Amino acid sequence: MNFDPQQLQTFAVVVETGNYARAASILNISRAAVSQRIISLEERFGTPLLVRKGMMLTPSGERLLEHVQKQKLLEADTLERIKPGAGSRARLGIAVNADSLATWFGPVACAIAKENVALEVIVDDQDHTLAVLARGEAMGCVSTARVAPIGFIAEPIGAMEYECVATPSFARLNFLHGMTLRDILAAPAVLFNKKDALHAMFLEQLLGFPVTGYATHYFPSPDALLTAILAGVGYGLVPTFQIGPLIQSGDLVPLAPNHRVSVKLYWHHWKSAPPNAQMISDVVMRQARQVLIQ
Repeated sequence: MNFDPQQLQTFAVVVETGNYARAASILNISRAAVSQRIISLEERFGTPLLVRKGMMLTPSGERLLEHVQKQKLLEADTLERIKPGAGSRARLGIAVNADSLATWFGPVACAIAKENVALEVIVDDQDHTLAVLARGEAMGCVSTARVAPIGFIAEPIGAMEYECVATPSFARLNFLHGMTLRDILAAPAVLFNKKDALHAMFLEQLLGFPVTGYATHYFPSPDALLTAILAGVGYGLVPTFQIGPLIQSGDLVPLAPNHRVSVKLYWHHWKSAPPNAQMISDVVMRQARQVLIQ
């Protein structure tokens, strides 16, 4: 069965925009034409590709979108090899957690963006980036999951280490006798967002049992979280990449120096990838293994 380029393009634009009307505007066709192309494509495959309510991909739709993305990257790579600089940049999505992006992954993303691609960095918690792959929005992601989805490979790239810290004055006021359960329940913690399970994991490792009911502030960026801790708003977990100089200067103090949290990370990428996508995976893994804890 041959693929219809128009139908595939329409399918990809509908997925990207999440809306038939916006897709129609981009493609300069009617909304009815967009709908008909999607229906025809589904009839050809004999299976639904989109759940209309919420515009979610079915498993078959995920596989088809992966094919479309690979095809675009392969075409861009081939054109660049034949006639350098002549083609447009193919869109490429990568999902990564905010702490990685703010530390070791930032230079990697800049290096990738200088290649012949239009890079989209999708930020989510490291426990949730795998869902971005399942939705077909990215060719690779940094995740804590060891097992890769169908069609992908999970490669260990190292671990990020986190230290629980506070300002000296906050520590004296709230943890004068160490991190006891009573003081933990009373002192405000600074977390990234409501998806952030790292703090709960740290407390369970520290005390030996799960802890709930403690006060929390949410600052959903690594820089904002660190700024809040430095301002004495609360205490929290910060990548050791960020806080070495601040501990040395005395601006921050470790609250549980013998209980650092190590989070193992994996790079998930297409099992069969075009050369330019594989090159990007190689860049990510090489840089990660140079800077993360092995």
